[in-house]
Amino acid sequence: MSMFDDIPVDIGIIYEGERIRGREMQVELGGPREEYKFELVQAKELDEIEDGKITIIGPDLPDINPGTNIAFGMIIDVAGAEIEKDLEGVIERRLHEYVNFIEGFMHLNQRYDIQMRLSKKSFEKGFNSLNLFAEVLFRLYKSEMNFIEKIQIAFITDPEKVKEMYPEAMEIYEARDARARGMSDDEVDVFYGCSLCQSFAPTHLCVITPQRYANCGAISWFDGRATAKVDPKGPVFEIPKGKLLDALTGEYEEVNRVIREKSLGEIERVQLYTGFGYPHTSCGCFEACAFYIPEVDGYGIVHRNYKGQTINGLDFVTISDLTAGGRQVDGFHGLGIEYMRSPKFMQADGGWDRFVWMPVDIRDRIVDYMPEDIVPKIATEGDVSTLDELKTWLKDKEHPIVERWVEEPVAEPEQAQVPQQMAQPQMPMTGFTVPSLEIPASALPIQGLPQGVAFKIILKNAKIKAEKLIIKAEKE
Repeated sequence: MSMFDDIPVDIGIIYEGERIRGREMQVELGGPREEYKFELVQAKELDEIEDGKITIIGPDLPDINPGTNIAFGMIIDVAGAEIEKDLEGVIERRLHEYVNFIEGFMHLNQRYDIQMRLSKKSFEKGFNSLNLFAEVLFRLYKSEMNFIEKIQIAFITDPEKVKEMYPEAMEIYEARDARARGMSDDEVDVFYGCSLCQSFAPTHLCVITPQRYANCGAISWFDGRATAKVDPKGPVFEIPKGKLLDALTGEYEEVNRVIREKSLGEIERVQLYTGFGYPHTSCGCFEACAFYIPEVDGYGIVHRNYKGQTINGLDFVTISDLTAGGRQVDGFHGLGIEYMRSPKFMQADGGWDRFVWMPVDIRDRIVDYMPEDIVPKIATEGDVSTLDELKTWLKDKEHPIVERWVEEPVAEPEQAQVPQQMAQPQMPMTGFTVPSLEIPASALPIQGLPQGVAFKIILKNAKIKAEKLIIKAEKE
């Protein structure tokens, strides 16, 4: 007999990774269209909790218009003899796993970025109350994390109440994050791995260090240590550092071994402090993404809640799609916001001196941890709107990236004079991935193709290394 026989939908690991599209959803809790949303776990004393208590502040699921999204907060209080404050973040992060066990219920992201969708199909089957949602979570938490002795849950769907409680949740997150600041990766013998997102990204593994938070922003090195202690067979586990292979890029022998094992050989190496070569893989729950801008040889940053287009014309969803799924993609790097406060932030690529654009709200959140002289030199969406404007801005502000720009001499024609319409400037090739390179038909005749027929060749995700590129006309 299953412990979920009285629940009207199935509960199990087979539903992890299930996607609920907009046309299929009954309701969306939180999500990108809602400014105020959060999920929060708080450790309490045993006498402070009424085990199994459920509180709903605001409308329940049947009272929410179908197909709409609402502001949403969820507070889970836990108590037990082995529970300490360091476990809060890890218990909280398990929501990503447990909610996705529910048939027709999708959970994405974490903390203040949560997005949950309940499908119409599951609602019509009878999963039509937050009380049922709480019952599933109670049973999963107590069976999977048996150090939890008491648990109670409060759901907040009243938008004004969610807005009122949001700042308090943000203060709690900040206090957690601040604990690891000041520690160095060099001071510890072990890192921690987290495989919670492998249902969505099978080859991904977060490597959590004192100076590199989990990509989701929810698990610190202290969180990893605490959960590996009480749940050694769980998805968060210890990784011995092993031999240091490269201090600048952050490559470790044992980290590579674990990555190969957990990705079934798909990912062979990981370098923690760079976006090129063997960058840390990205899941899909990352808080922000660094993206390479080849026109200026610098990086931009965009975060999940940024609604507009970045300086290169892409939005967060498009950029995240380029790097999510456990892939290593040169120049695209999913990361947590707390990692931006680290002295090792992208250090192999030049650190903050390599960054040229970011939204103003994310800059204001981390400005106290950025080098003071670089802050006024990084453009925001209010400063520039095109790449040409960005180039001018960087020159006018004397951004250090300008020193990397090298003017290449124009190539001399070889054998035959290159027609004017075919003349192309030489381009420095430094080994970055070219998303798409199109060669016009007039520049590349193909034997047997009738003259005048238009065609193009597209190289996708090609890695090109060359000192120079020369296009020349062939003799008749």
